[in-house]
Amino acid sequence: MYIPKSFMVVTPHPDDAELGCGGTISKWVSEGAHGVLLVCTNGDKGSTEPGMTSRQLADIRRVEQEKASEILGLKNVISFKYPDGELEDSNEFRERVVKNIRKYQPEVVLCTDPVRQNFYIHRDHRITGQVVIDAIYPYARDRLYYPRHEEEGILTHKVKDILFWGSENPNEIVNITEYIDMKIAALKQHSSQLSDGDSVGLRLKETAIRAASGQDYQYGETFRRISFRS
Repeated sequence: MYIPKSFMVVTPHPDDAELGCGGTISKWVSEGAHGVLLVCTNGDKGSTEPGMTSRQLADIRRVEQEKASEILGLKNVISFKYPDGELEDSNEFRERVVKNIRKYQPEVVLCTDPVRQNFYIHRDHRITGQVVIDAIYPYARDRLYYPRHEEEGILTHKVKDILFWGSENPNEIVNITEYIDMKIAALKQHSSQLSDGDSVGLRLKETAIRAASGQDYQYGETFRRISFRS
């Protein structure tokens, strides 16, 4: 996988990006790429702690995301703040993604794979993946979709590749051997979501070793890559 000059990560919840592509983010930023993170929901439902409220949890997870993004080197973090579990494949959500794609002009977009056959995934993950790929093609590309963007000076953009993380059928692997510790450190910032923070590093390394099986390096992250014709 080439190192893009610019990329965008669209994550359904705080912590999904660190888990799915934290090593790739850290690697690309360290190589000089400019990254933008779109956080779709505020993660305000993911707690079993007695007495926790959605407002408190959203504030906690916002701070956790800020700390994790700082570790990975992401300086541009944009939060849509939809409630957890309430994403819809709507014109409003799609336009917000399209506008940011047009504004920041990423070569590559990374997000959750919406297609799973063998086990269930969170509804927000499915919807995010579907909305993002639709936003890339054809909406962000064609100027007559959301023409008010052009009136604001935000022009159309053609994304080169999309990388879906969490895919059952990956066709791309990124060597993250030098960045596995950054991935682990970033994910550990999401302490509200970790039942056993001490073991998260071991689990991530085991997953990354399996991803790199057959390669001449130790740790990898896998993706399903779709390339768009220029």
